[in-house]
Amino acid sequence: MKRILILFLAVLFRCSYLQAQSTAVSSADILQKLHKLNTVGSVLYIAAHPDDENTRLLPYLTYERKLRTGYLSLTRGDGGQNLIGKEQGEPLGLIRTEELLAARHIDGAEQFFTRANDFGFSKNPDETFGFWNKDSILADVVWVIRNFKPDVIITRFPTTGEGGHGHHTASAILAIEAFTAAADPKRFPEQLKYTEVWQAKRIFWNTFSFGTINTTSESQIKIDIGGYNPLLGKSYGELASENRSMHKSQGFGTAKTRGQTIEYFKQLGGDSVSKDIFENINISWNRFPAAAKLSKSLDKIIAKYNAQQPQLIVTDLVAFYKQLQALNETDATLRSWKKYALKETEELLLASSGLWMEAYAADYIAIPGNDIATTVQIINRNKNLVTVNAIRYINQDTACTLTLKPNELYTLKHADKLPKEFSYSNPYWLNQKHSPGLYTVSNPLLIGKPKNDPAATVVFTVTIEGLQLSVTRPVVYRYTDPVKGEIYRPLEILPAAMINIAERVYVFNDTLPKNISFVVKANMANVSGTLDWQLPEDWRATSANNSFKLNAKGDEALITISIQPSASSLSGKISAFINVNGERFSKGITRIEYDHIPYQFILTDAEATIVHMDLRTAGKNIGYIPGAGDDVVACLKQVGYNVTILTDDLLDKGDLKQYNAIVTGIRAYNTNDRLQIYYKTLMQYVEQGGNLVVQYNTNNRIGPLLAKIGPYPFTISRDRVTDEQAEVRILQPAHVVFQYPNKINSTDFNGWIQERGIYFATEADTHYQSMLSLNDPNEKPHEGSLIVTPYGKGNFVYTGLVFFRELPAGVPGAYRLFINLLSIPENK
Repeated sequence: MKRILILFLAVLFRCSYLQAQSTAVSSADILQKLHKLNTVGSVLYIAAHPDDENTRLLPYLTYERKLRTGYLSLTRGDGGQNLIGKEQGEPLGLIRTEELLAARHIDGAEQFFTRANDFGFSKNPDETFGFWNKDSILADVVWVIRNFKPDVIITRFPTTGEGGHGHHTASAILAIEAFTAAADPKRFPEQLKYTEVWQAKRIFWNTFSFGTINTTSESQIKIDIGGYNPLLGKSYGELASENRSMHKSQGFGTAKTRGQTIEYFKQLGGDSVSKDIFENINISWNRFPAAAKLSKSLDKIIAKYNAQQPQLIVTDLVAFYKQLQALNETDATLRSWKKYALKETEELLLASSGLWMEAYAADYIAIPGNDIATTVQIINRNKNLVTVNAIRYINQDTACTLTLKPNELYTLKHADKLPKEFSYSNPYWLNQKHSPGLYTVSNPLLIGKPKNDPAATVVFTVTIEGLQLSVTRPVVYRYTDPVKGEIYRPLEILPAAMINIAERVYVFNDTLPKNISFVVKANMANVSGTLDWQLPEDWRATSANNSFKLNAKGDEALITISIQPSASSLSGKISAFINVNGERFSKGITRIEYDHIPYQFILTDAEATIVHMDLRTAGKNIGYIPGAGDDVVACLKQVGYNVTILTDDLLDKGDLKQYNAIVTGIRAYNTNDRLQIYYKTLMQYVEQGGNLVVQYNTNNRIGPLLAKIGPYPFTISRDRVTDEQAEVRILQPAHVVFQYPNKINSTDFNGWIQERGIYFATEADTHYQSMLSLNDPNEKPHEGSLIVTPYGKGNFVYTGLVFFRELPAGVPGAYRLFINLLSIPENK
């Protein structure tokens, strides 16, 4: 049991980008890995979000200093904005997790997370810790430190607030506290059943110069990280661009840099140094007397290495592997490095011998209890003696004796049954309900992991030049796309059938019935049953036919039910489930597909929010100019509006009189350069009596504003109010915005989620009227969250209020106010 746990932890604190396929390793990669194997030093970089890491420093530490390097991001970035699609919250966190792993695939570092949920922008660490539960996240940071065992810890941000975000400051506070707590057996003693206390040698702050804030000093430790790596054929500035540009959902594509680049470090704790962050730390195997001979062995292997014939060092690597196996494990630090080095040496053996093996399922979906067909392929591309002794399939061990001939591909097929008790695939941190600030993870050994282990694996027992190894490969699905070529996707363990609801929120502004559609999809052949549902009190539902029969895998049935509230119905949830052959299934699926990350999905309960609100509407036709992606269009359709997406063709025609209002999606002026061209068209629309409602845009490096927006000038600031319960003061209560068609008062700002507003207007021309005043605690009021001006017969509105979050969440007051903005009457 102890050996199983050790192996589990060894896998737990490693990460790979594409679990779905074997990574190609070149001769240059092998030499790079050999040098790294001869370096016994580690560094852990700590910050708050995906994209916070120093993407120049990580590849330098990994490839130039040959250090084992890790990045601990406290959150998965769930609360950020999304430049490439509509995903927000948990789906966005999944995208940003994979973007981080893609970046780590480039810079060679390892990736870790805590249970902290990115609940949105925070202005100070006290607010942050109020959401996260400081002690819980501190425990997670300590857990990662104790397992990764870094010699040096580096924080991206200071504890004094110059990082500009409460999460940033909190990450530094936690890093400093964890630096000491990880070495204290009285802190989080429950972890010591699985790991040991650990004291890093020292901790630094990687100071910075961002915009007008310069925290660097010539008295700090300086390192030039702008070097060139001939084995990679790139400078570290070029690698920095590549890994930084993987953060596509945040719009962080950057240019490549070359030449000298200085990074600065201020020491925060540990034994004092003056020249280098690893000064006086022995990072060779000589740091362990029992392992000193390993350095000489590796020096000889490196000297012997021939890039044209990497197989010539296989016998030497086998001997080195056995040296590692023989090391005494009484020293906890040596034991940790032994586990790491054994795995690295195994990968070097496979790469040097040219041994390649993979396992494929016949389909990307597998059902617990059903048959699964698996194909394995293995090839020995060099001339070392390799024998396959056994293959452990998903549910069966198969003994064999197969001596692999050089460069001959062996293909073996196996029929298996997926055990009934197999869990459905789902990101482990999303398997349970969670609070706004903290994910619920019942298995403590999962904490820190960037993602799930593969759903199913095949284990090859092979002998290479007399050394027996067990090599695990994930079972994946592989196919050929006529445009993209060979594609891998992870195996998905799913229920026999699933239910998807058309919308997340259904809004009822009267007592008339509304149809809700469910799509039942078969993940296997011959699925039949009935769909049932649960409703809150005082809601009624009927269906003409709630049964379905699906003959083939992939078949779908559309089942529509009519839901009707009474006058007293309160908002709540509708939950759906299907009965199939005595089993009950209640999961829906959200799929996420982008070319720069592997296929992703989330399983969720098949439910939707049903909201009964007092809401009046005026006008029916809305034009919508898409921006970075939001669900506002669907929300408007929910309450009876006809919404037309205004393409370039429609805007070119300039015939906009038919629309009672035109709305621009979030960051539309940042993402659509052609809005500069349509400025006169839109202003003419307003002048002739239309309402133009512009949702928030940014005015920073992600999307600088190059176009005029309103009829009169104003500036978009970085001002925001992050407290969703902050008091909102109505400055112009008699204004039509608060009177028609809905009477708006302070109660309409109850129940808002995540934040009040972002990127408020400032320096507005005197033609504009500020409608609201609001502020976070201990800050001055902001009056730019909603500005309105008449222009000709029509009206122009700019708002930083986060309607794009509130409307999909079904917040009644947000609907009422947004409808009013669309309905401002013509000026006489």
